[in-house]
Amino acid sequence: MSDTPPDRLSVNPDSPYYNADLLERGIGIRFKGVEKTNVEEYSISEKWVRVAAGKTLDRKGNPMTIKLQGEVEAYFRDSAEG
Repeated sequence: MSDTPPDRLSVNPDSPYYNADLLERGIGIRFKGVEKTNVEEYSISEKWVRVAAGKTLDRKGNPMTIKLQGEVEAYFRDSAEG
């Protein structure tokens, strides 16, 4: 498996950017230098993340999200442990 996370990844199984194997391996996200644990989707090249907006759900039962713009850094958690 590659040591470089994909440019874009989503935790929503209905998304074309969903990848269960990578999510199971563990992806960490730093947004503007701060560790984020509530990221629903990210894009490194487009420099944005989608984070859950509280506990609010949309009409399909998915979490409502907010798109934030800024520097995004993704990494595999297992490689950071050494």
